Amino acid sequence: MKLTDDHAALRDTIRKWIDTEVNPNVDAWEAAGIFPAHDLFKSAGNLGLLGIDKPEQFGGMGLDYSFAAVMAEELGRIKCGGVPMAIGVQTDMATPAFAKHGSDDLRAEYLAPAIAGDLVFCLGVSEVGSGSDVASIKTTAVKDGDDYVINGGKMWTTSGTQADVCCVLANTSDGAAHKNKSLIIMPMDTKGVEVARKLEKVGMRSSDTAQLYFDNVRVPQRNLVGVEGMGFIYQMEQFQLERLWGAFSTIGSLQRAIDSTIDYTRQRKAFGKSLLDNQYIQFKLAEYQAELDLLRASCWQAAGMVVDGQDATRLATVCKLKAGRLAREIADGCLQFWGGMGFTEEVEISRIWRDGRLTSIGGGADEVMLQILTKMMGIYS
Repeated sequence: MKLTDDHAALRDTIRKWIDTEVNPNVDAWEAAGIFPAHDLFKSAGNLGLLGIDKPEQFGGMGLDYSFAAVMAEELGRIKCGGVPMAIGVQTDMATPAFAKHGSDDLRAEYLAPAIAGDLVFCLGVSEVGSGSDVASIKTTAVKDGDDYVINGGKMWTTSGTQADVCCVLANTSDGAAHKNKSLIIMPMDTKGVEVARKLEKVGMRSSDTAQLYFDNVRVPQRNLVGVEGMGFIYQMEQFQLERLWGAFSTIGSLQRAIDSTIDYTRQRKAFGKSLLDNQYIQFKLAEYQAELDLLRASCWQAAGMVVDGQDATRLATVCKLKAGRLAREIADGCLQFWGGMGFTEEVEISRIWRDGRLTSIGGGADEVMLQILTKMMGIYS
């Protein structure tokens, strides 16, 4: 799709924010294993970056999805994966469903402060026994008076130790697995919500990830997002944006991998010449760039479909699958050209390598993407 001067202006704003407010602090946040989500989100909210495609009525910019896609791609310029992932949860994973389907009262109470950066959101979908298999979740929400009483727990919850609010997917009836689930807005300071532990991960270290327990958590029924029993459908809609967000963000990080490797191999001397003078390295880097260009083109085609109101599920799935594969191939190949230095914490490529590995797992593993695609092809068994 064709981007305009307005897209370029937004891109410039995001880049300046990243260069001044984010990247200078990334190394410290990585070492600490957490970043100050409330401070950083408020900074982003002040620039309108947390509500680019959200309704103006609740503080958003009211722009179409192509502008949110610019944001996702630019977040790949952040010199770690954890911070952009947490921002993506806030904008494209935990809030789209209730921005679209939530009541005006619910959106005024929770969406507006999320857009402003005053509330940090997390998403409660995955569980210990059900990650990509969303239909198998066990968490329940049973009506009692004017409340839902929620019991169960969630796993792999991004921003879980800092979040103010969780958008929880729970079973609200005993019906069919795809028709018995609802999304419910749950304040994290509600009695019975417990952050069981902060998970230590191989990568994405600056993003806190938690396991949550829910013990008779009472939440008003007015916190239901949209229609009861439609939660699975709403979550699948959110997944379309989440997967496309992941692909766009991967473009930015892999472009950093290629660019930094070109700079390093040009400077690094071996056997009397620069590593970049080796034709094999030149050809591999050219191949990586070509693959990344194709992914970028597919992502923007999918973004155009979203803007036009078309179902982009298949292409978003393709982009997510390809992004995960390239995150492994390009980061690993580039790291090889750095030699022993690439296996240290001192250089950027090692962080891209370990952070990018999650792309093939989070938001639906590669195997789930392939399952979706085979179903769409009519060859799934």
